[in-house]
Amino acid sequence: MNTQSPSKIPGLPARVAALRLLDAVCRRGETLDQAMAAATAKLGNPSDRSLAHNIAANALRWMTALDAMIDSATKKRLPDDAKARMALRIALVQVLILETPQHAAIATALPLVHGGPRRLVHGVFSTVMRGLESGKLALPDYPEIPGETLDRWTHIWGEDIAAAAGQAWAQSPPLDLSFKTDDVGELGGDKLAPRHVRLQPGVSVTELEGFADGALWVQDLAASLPARLLGEGGGKTVLDLCAAPGGKTMQLAAAGWKTLSVDNSERRMERFKDNLDRTKLDADIVIADLMKWQPSGPADAILLDAPCSATGIFRRHPDVLHCIGSRQITERAEMQKALLDRIAPWVKPGGMLVYAVCSLEPEEGEDQIEQFLESHGDFALAAVKPDELPEGIEPTENGSVRTLPNMLAEKGYLDGFFIARLRRKA
Repeated sequence: MNTQSPSKIPGLPARVAALRLLDAVCRRGETLDQAMAAATAKLGNPSDRSLAHNIAANALRWMTALDAMIDSATKKRLPDDAKARMALRIALVQVLILETPQHAAIATALPLVHGGPRRLVHGVFSTVMRGLESGKLALPDYPEIPGETLDRWTHIWGEDIAAAAGQAWAQSPPLDLSFKTDDVGELGGDKLAPRHVRLQPGVSVTELEGFADGALWVQDLAASLPARLLGEGGGKTVLDLCAAPGGKTMQLAAAGWKTLSVDNSERRMERFKDNLDRTKLDADIVIADLMKWQPSGPADAILLDAPCSATGIFRRHPDVLHCIGSRQITERAEMQKALLDRIAPWVKPGGMLVYAVCSLEPEEGEDQIEQFLESHGDFALAAVKPDELPEGIEPTENGSVRTLPNMLAEKGYLDGFFIARLRRKA
């Protein structure tokens, strides 16, 4: 057992930050993105911030399996939000997933329960390690989706797709890149669509040829689909709503649209402006609440990437599956309906509205658009054709787009999105 002063234990500050991140997600219902600034404020080194995030994200991803191991070694179950359980999750995930030596993992875990049940944490950790070494315990092949979400997805999408979600969750997501032009250089990887390349995980994007010159930006293939469905702009006007961090705006600007981008997050729009400056693409930016702001006149097209549960991007954001339940999904769906009702008059007659959510919940996707069309007779679905989509992605029977966790499995999987393209009748 380490007897050093906690302040002098190497690597401890990053583990303290990881504990704060887990506490923010599990106890307060925050996302990792929301919690990062406060939790890592005392970490001066970017690598320490990255380590804290990596520990917390993997603990959330593998939490079901980690908790089962912890419970196998205790007579009385520790509360879900107990600091001892949090510290054990942090120690175990380092050994099992991040390949941290056992002595380093426990040495940085015990100070997390300073003044608390250190002996309990040390004993449970040692018992689990012996169980793993003897073969009585083992990490599953892939992490299990948390209970409520697993039950919901199994009911909606079936057992095979729910299982595929777990398999996708186990892998580090690939690096997807969108390009300003058809020239994607000599980066290698998979060219999954025009102006798109997929590279293996672990690549530093800032060191890639073309990044500094603004030729490319990071954007999952599924996230690139909504803007693709508007095609070439030819100088026509488009509103990109809920636009930050700007990937879709850059696509639209590169495709010749005169783009006005609106988002209510000043912090996210700062990153947006940095991306526009780097890529030298032109778009007007407004920081505003869509329920209070309105354009000076109708646009030829609108892209609404609506605020949603974000359950479709769980591969990169494992926290969402611990924060989102039926109540949050219902709240997001009500917000989406209000937004759609408000922006519908902003589309010119004959113009297009593309609605997108990075969600696997039908209430936010299929059901939302069905209700919208029932109450807005001046809109109709503009069916997406197979040749408008990358290979491996097909439109649904009615011409919308639904990407699922089992798609493109052999190439690194795909985020979950729902996309509908609507035309306002002339």
